Formats: sequence, structure tokens, C-alpha cells
Amino acid sequence: MQNIATLWTTLDPRRRIIIILAGIAMFAAVLGLSRMATAPSLNLLYAGLESGPAGEVVRALEQRGVTYEVRGGAIFVDSAQRDTLRMTLASEGLPSNSSQGYELLDTLSGFGTTSQMFDAAYWRAKEGELARTIVSNPAIVAARVHIANTGSNPFQRDVRSTASVMITSAGGDLPAKQAQALKFLVASAVAGLTADDVSIIDSSGGLIGGAEEAPSNAGEDRSDALRQRVQRLLEARVGPGNAVVEVSVDTVKTTEMIREKTIDPDSRVAISIDTEERTNSASDEGGGDVTVASNLPDGDGAGGDGSSSQTNETRERINYEVSQTEREITQAPGAIKRLSVAVLVNGTVAAGADGAENFQPRSDAEMEALRDLVASAVGYDETRGDVITLKSLQFEPLTVSGTAAAPSFWSTLGLDVLSLIQAAVLAIVALILGLFVIRPILSPPRTASTPALAAPGTANQAAPDAKEQAPQASLTGEIDTSDMDEASLPVVSGRSAITASQAAGEDPVARLRGMISGRQEETVEILRTWLEGEEESA
Repeated sequence: MQNIATLWTTLDPRRRIIIILAGIAMFAAVLGLSRMATAPSLNLLYAGLESGPAGEVVRALEQRGVTYEVRGGAIFVDSAQRDTLRMTLASEGLPSNSSQGYELLDTLSGFGTTSQMFDAAYWRAKEGELARTIVSNPAIVAARVHIANTGSNPFQRDVRSTASVMITSAGGDLPAKQAQALKFLVASAVAGLTADDVSIIDSSGGLIGGAEEAPSNAGEDRSDALRQRVQRLLEARVGPGNAVVEVSVDTVKTTEMIREKTIDPDSRVAISIDTEERTNSASDEGGGDVTVASNLPDGDGAGGDGSSSQTNETRERINYEVSQTEREITQAPGAIKRLSVAVLVNGTVAAGADGAENFQPRSDAEMEALRDLVASAVGYDETRGDVITLKSLQFEPLTVSGTAAAPSFWSTLGLDVLSLIQAAVLAIVALILGLFVIRPILSPPRTASTPALAAPGTANQAAPDAKEQAPQASLTGEIDTSDMDEASLPVVSGRSAITASQAAGEDPVARLRGMISGRQEETVEILRTWLEGEEESA
């Protein structure tokens, strides 16, 4: 501490200010790095919870002493504890759904509960159970169900039960197929309710699956499906971006009912045969008329005239059944009346004799093969009036407007920017600690001039000014006694001069030790100068 205090007193005010600021910056950086190192990595635990369930989850985390952070409507916890906390909270029924189900009926008692109160609680429980079932779909975040029950009033006629479902989807609008499934789910859970009487409403998209939406986009959806099918088929041959497909579907937009009755006269079957026979006989004896001859006793009139007749008649009746066909055809909207397909295919590029690239359209055989593929993909029907147009033309290059988006240098390296920032801050702190804190404290204050050792024979002479001194040669630690007159060495620290005869019998190391012990302060200055010279040269 005494050495540090001595060094501090020898520093000038500017260096003191630098050391103080460097120490404060180092302390702040170390504190920030330690906080970043000790702070846990937070990951999402739950999001989109209502206030009640979110408060229950926060209270459960506080009871367990878990570090958490609330950001908007999301709760973040330590990534190492996230999965464990989810399973633990789920075992406790958290986060609980705000809509209550059949547990509402458990709170009702037989005393003081009227039938109207029980019916209201029952339908509340029914709505809550349906909402729970709907929210179990991953695509739905929240749901509310409202059921308009007609009750058991015998004086109400022609009143149907209806229901409405309000949902909040996780991302985008809910598809019409899922909305239709929700309709059947609610209709099947409520007695006397049909799917047509259930309305599905999305918080962002409005009514889903309305009756008026069915015929409007049927042709467009079919056109998109056929276009994607043909595009995928052609790009497998000509390559991506070398084919443009447009499909136009003319659909039936009206409902038509046709009744036909066909009778075939050639195909008849006898179902009954009736045969009738009649025989008629008649005779005439004569004498019916009074004449002169009839008055004569034995005349010609006594014999008389007689005649007889007989008639036979046969009648046959055959009943036939003629075959007939009756048909009733109902054409609903959406049937295809006519199909038009336009396909534009890019040609090929071939190098000419001069080395330039020349456009070449595709061959007729290839175009015919592509046409057959397109006809099979769209269901081509010539009798229906379908048209397929296939051409091979050169595509014009597209000019890119603006600046093309390119990945950054850091994204191509695949490095974590936050980790790099932490490493850079740590390196800066280490550099500041080494240059501005440790080195100024350990290094001694620089003097204006460093006194040099007096040459032999000039020890008692006054040393010249430091600015006028010539640069001294670097010391190697070895004593050169070739040009040294040991007899003329001055007396140091009151000791007797060493004679030439005494010096001749002594060891040079012992003589060096004696010189160091006699001139300790100057020796320390020389050693310190060596150390500083090695640091600066390094």
C-alpha cells in the first residue's frame, strides 16, 4: 500500500483522471458482464392468457421462487426450467380456462334453486364445455359460445334453436373447412340444433363459411388448383421460371332441374290376353204370312217354306306394356361449362457460329408432348368446347426494381451477434484494465532525466544537464576491465580504495557485489531502466 501511495503522489493530475475514469469504466463493464452472465436465458412459457389465468400462473411462479419476466401478454422463464414448469403447472390445472363447464352444476343445491336457475346454469355449463373443446384446437386461441335455447314453452311454434361462436385464431383467418367442422360440433352437442343454424365469427375476418361465399369463388379456386397442377408439371421439364400458365374456368352459376321421359315403342311386353267366342243360330218355319194357298186343304200352301242361319264370332284382346325411362337431373352451381388453358413456354439458348447466344424455340415434337401432358392434367374435353393454347416464345428479362435483398455478413457466418458483443466487451474491458489501470499503477513516474553512472576518474565531477547528455550505450551486465584503471577508482561510501594488488587476487563477482552494495540507489535505477526499456521494446 505504501508503494501504491508513493506512486499515486508522483502521478500528474491528467494521469490520475485517466486512472479514475478507467477504473469507473472497468467497474461498470465488469458489473454489466457479471449481470449478463448471471442472468438466465428466458424463453416463452405462456402467451395470450387472460388476466385471471395469467395472474394465477404468476402467483404459482412466485410461490416456487422461479425467476420470471412479463412482457406484454407473455410470461418468460428460464429456458432450463420451462418444460418442467409447464408439466408441473398443468398437473395443478394451470393455466385454467376462464370459461367454466359442468362444474357450475356442482355448486347448485336442492334448496333455493328454481328450475329457471338450473336451466340457466345448465346452458352456461354447456357453453363453457363447448368453448373448452373449441380452444383445444391449436389454431384457435380463445372462443366464446352462445346458445339461444327455445325452452319448453308449448305456446311457441316455428321457433328454432340457434347458436353463435366467437373465436380468435392463432394466425390469420380460420379456414372454411374448420369453420364447417365447428358448426357440426356445436350442432351435434345441442339437441334440436342444425349446422345451418350455427354462425362462426372470427375476430379478424368476420363471418366464416357464409352461404353467399360458396358459389362466388368456386371457379377461382378451381382455376388456381389447375394452374398449380400444370405449372408443377411443366417446370419439371422446362425448369422453374420458364413456363407461365393461366387457366380460365367457366362454371355454371345457376341451379337447373331437367326432367326427361322416354318411351320406346319397339320394346313392348304382353301383360294380358283376352279371347271371346260367340255363336248365333236362327231358323224360320214359314207360315207366318196368310195367303190364298194357305186356305187350300191340301194345296201348295200346306207344305210351307222354312229357313235357318248360324253365325260364329271370335274376338281376342292383347294388352302390352311399353318401356319408358324418366330422369330428373339437377345441376348445381359450380359445374364446368368450358375450360380455357393458355401456356407460354420459354425457348432454349444455343451458341451460334460466332459465339453469340441465339434463341431457339422448342421443337414441334416437344410442344406436342407438352400439350398432351397439359390436356391430361386439366381433364380436356373437346365436346365441351375446351381450348388449350401452347406457345414457345422468348421471355424478356425482368428488370429488378430497387435493391436486391442480400444476406448480411454475420448471417452468412452463422454466428450469434449477442455472443460476439459480449466477447468484444470483455476484450475491451481486459484491454482497459491492462493499459489504463494495471500498467500505470505498476510503472514508476517518469523523471525528466535519469542520472548516468560516472565514468572512471570523473565520479567527483558534476554531471551535466540531462538534455545535453549523449545517449548512453545499453548495458549488458558484463564488466569490461580491459581499459579500466583499477588504481584510479574513487572511494565509494567511505571505503578504502582497492589497490591493484588486492584486486588482482579477488573474484570479479565479489568485486561487483561490493560495488552494488556501495551504490545501491544507482543500481536500482539502472535495473529499473532496464525493465522499462524491455517493456517499451516489447
